[in-house]
Amino acid sequence: MATYDFVFDGLGLREWCGGDDAGGGGLMSMDALLSETSGTETEVSAWDTPFPSLDALNAACPAMPQSRDLTSGLENGFLAIKDGLQVVVDPLTQPLSWALTNALWIMQAAPWWLMIPILMIVSYAVGRSLKLAGLVGLSFAFLAFIDYYDYTMQTLAIIFVCAFICVLFGVPIGIAMARNDKVQRGMIPVLDMLQTLPPFVYLIPLIFLFSVTEPKLYGIAIILYAIVPVVRLTDLGIRMVDKEVIEAADAFGMTERQKLFGVQIPLALPNIMAGVNQTIMMSLAMVVIASLVSAPGLGVLVLRGIRSLELGVGLVSGFGIVLLAIILDRVTKAALARINASQH
Repeated sequence: MATYDFVFDGLGLREWCGGDDAGGGGLMSMDALLSETSGTETEVSAWDTPFPSLDALNAACPAMPQSRDLTSGLENGFLAIKDGLQVVVDPLTQPLSWALTNALWIMQAAPWWLMIPILMIVSYAVGRSLKLAGLVGLSFAFLAFIDYYDYTMQTLAIIFVCAFICVLFGVPIGIAMARNDKVQRGMIPVLDMLQTLPPFVYLIPLIFLFSVTEPKLYGIAIILYAIVPVVRLTDLGIRMVDKEVIEAADAFGMTERQKLFGVQIPLALPNIMAGVNQTIMMSLAMVVIASLVSAPGLGVLVLRGIRSLELGVGLVSGFGIVLLAIILDRVTKAALARINASQH
C-alpha cells in the first residue's frame, strides 16, 4: 500500500487512478516489490513519511504525473515552438554574429606592433596616466611573450562587442526605468531573474535554438548575463539626482529632453560608469564559461586545462584572465575618476 492511498480513496478517485490496486499499470516500487515477495507490507513511520510530491502521489495513483513528466513536458513544449522562435530570433540576432566575427578577425589580423600601441594610446586617452598605459603595454607584451596573444585578443574582441551592446541597450532601459515607475516595477523581476540564474543555465535554451558554430550563441548568453549592472546603476544614478537641481532646471524652462541630457545623465554619469565597469567584469567572467559552447579565447585554454588535467596551461591561462581583468578594471576606473574630478 502506497503512503498516500488514503488521499485518493477518501476523495473517491480510485477509479480515476486506474483501479483498486495502488500503482496499477505503472512501475512497481522497490518497497512494493519486497512486500509482495515476502508476503508482508512495508510500514512507513511518521518520521519517514515522504513529502506529497509528484512521485509520491504517483506511487498511490498512476494517473498523477511524475516529476520527469513535468521536465519532459517543458522540453517538448520548447521544442514545439523552437522553429517559430528561430524564424523571429535569427534575423534579429544575426547582426551580433557579424559584429563578433568581424571583431575577432580585426583583433587577430592586426599585427602586434600595431595593436599593442593602439591599446596603450586608448588607455592613456581614457585615464590620462602614463603608468596605466605602461601597465597595458607590459601586460599584453607578457601575454604575447608566452604565446597567448591570439587568445587574449579573441577574449578582448568578444568583451568589446558584448559590453558595447550591453551599454547600448542597458542605458536606455535604465533611463526608462528611472523615468517611469511602472517600467521599473515590470523590469525588476526580469533583472532579478537574470542576476540570480546560474551562468550555465543561460546556455541551455540557446544550444537548442542556435548552432554551436554560431557566435551569437555565446554572444547572447554573455549579454544577458552582463547587462544587469549597467541597467540597475543607470536607474539608480538618475533617481539619485538632487530634486533641487531638477527644480532649478524646471525654473529655467528646460524641456524633459533637455533635463535628461543636460542635467540628469551628466550627474548620473559616475553611477553609469560604475555599471559599465561591472558589466565588463561580468562579460569577462561569462566569456570563460561560454568556452563550453565554442567561444574562443583564454577560456578555451582554461577548459583544456580542466579536461586534459594540464595544470600549467590552466594556471597560466587563468593568470592571463586575471591580468586582463586588472587592465579592464583599471582603465574603466580611471575613466570614472576623471569624470568625478571634472564634476568637482
